Amino acid sequence: MKTLGIDIGSLNIKAVVLEDEGISGTGVVPLDDDIEASARMAMEKALDQSELNLDGLPVLATGVGAKQISFTSQQKTITTCLARGIHHLYPSVRMVIDMGAESMTVVKLNERGRLADWANHDKCASGTGLFLQQMAKLMGITLDEMAQLSFQAHSRADITSTCAVFAESEVISHVHRDPPTPMEDIAAGIYFSVVSRTISLCKRVGIEKDIAVTGGVALNDGLVSILEHELGFEVLKPEAPQIVAALGAAIIARENVEKGNQK
Repeated sequence: MKTLGIDIGSLNIKAVVLEDEGISGTGVVPLDDDIEASARMAMEKALDQSELNLDGLPVLATGVGAKQISFTSQQKTITTCLARGIHHLYPSVRMVIDMGAESMTVVKLNERGRLADWANHDKCASGTGLFLQQMAKLMGITLDEMAQLSFQAHSRADITSTCAVFAESEVISHVHRDPPTPMEDIAAGIYFSVVSRTISLCKRVGIEKDIAVTGGVALNDGLVSILEHELGFEVLKPEAPQIVAALGAAIIARENVEKGNQK
């Protein structure tokens, strides 16, 4: 059986083609003003890799703009799709930390990969991918450079504000003080501030191993390293952490067909 899952994120759209033997195609494209067109581009990339076409292919969408996609009438919440997708990759996982461009979501799942509980943080940019991009810009470096610098830190700069705007002021202060705070310590401080919010969110639903990290921010090794240090154990990270929700959507589309629930 072949199905397609699409995840509409705030910066990127992800598509996954799932066949009986596993993932056969993926597509990740930037989101522009036309959600439908962007979704079709991601879908076409995934279909090209799979050497398939859309004819008769069950499609399920998730994410912030799922209902705006005309080529599917099936939608599921992002939390449900994250749970199902990570369970497919790592059956031992009981908690997912999804770190996206504009939000952070913690999902707790049971042994069957079903959603048990969740909590999210989307009221402020702090702790998200866009926040980290802005911090790197203030420091005059790239995200990759910031990640590498954090491994060289001897201490952590104090970045205590839970507001993105005030956190920016703190970073600017560290950069321009005399003598300036070492860049590596600023990077580690920024990551620690994000990790502190992350762990607080995890505690709201109860920390339980195994834990996996997903979303584009999970590609940041510096942040993940500090997260592991503060948790006291290693976390699991998929090879492509940004496509996990789209994978879950494809899995649910397949289950719907098997149950005769496809619309």
